[in-house]
Amino acid sequence: MEYLDSYADSRLLASCIYCGAQTETRDHCPSRVLLDEPYPENLPVVPACLDCNGGFSLDEEYFACVVECARAGAIDKVKRTKVARLLADNLSLAARLSAASVARGQGNPGLNVEMPRVTNVVLKLARGHAAYEAAEILRHAPSHILIDPLSTLAPHARRHFETVPGTSVWPEVGTRAMQRLLVCGEDVTSEGWIEVQPNGYRYFVIAAGSVMVRIVVSEYLACEVIWDDE
Repeated sequence: MEYLDSYADSRLLASCIYCGAQTETRDHCPSRVLLDEPYPENLPVVPACLDCNGGFSLDEEYFACVVECARAGAIDKVKRTKVARLLADNLSLAARLSAASVARGQGNPGLNVEMPRVTNVVLKLARGHAAYEAAEILRHAPSHILIDPLSTLAPHARRHFETVPGTSVWPEVGTRAMQRLLVCGEDVTSEGWIEVQPNGYRYFVIAAGSVMVRIVVSEYLACEVIWDDE
């Protein structure tokens, strides 16, 4: 990714963005378990404490595996090398996902997903993107969250989701969001999405009073998180 310095108020990012504790490390957002090697250069990182940085790891592994298993239709059909290797090394996780497999209409396979774990990761990602792009620290609960496969969205809903909303309210001066608005970076698609890895991970952040974060993982899972202006 293109490297951009943030010139926002440094006090906004002086503590763990997730819990407010003392900053001890930096957390990749998105986590590298959601990306393939070689990793893009200049991956976004946000300040985090050790407990938060490590506390999401198991749910992030589960999330990555669930997305790829659902996308492939079965555990033994997973194509992402990293996830296939993770499942081979973590037999308990593989067994858990195998047990969660269910038959859907006309014999189509599906998964009974542990949504609290998936939601935990999506909220973590959204908070990280909001902090990195717009210096928005959002530790409170969002007002809206959507997590659905892209293929399940009706055509009008898919068009709405893919469209980056326009706004007359500019982001805070000095933030990366403001810089991207003024100068379209090399990693910003023609539709306005920030592409971390082609076909792997993309997102955008709109901070205009309320904050909206949309994410697409593996061109399969659509995520939207909104925090209304308090």
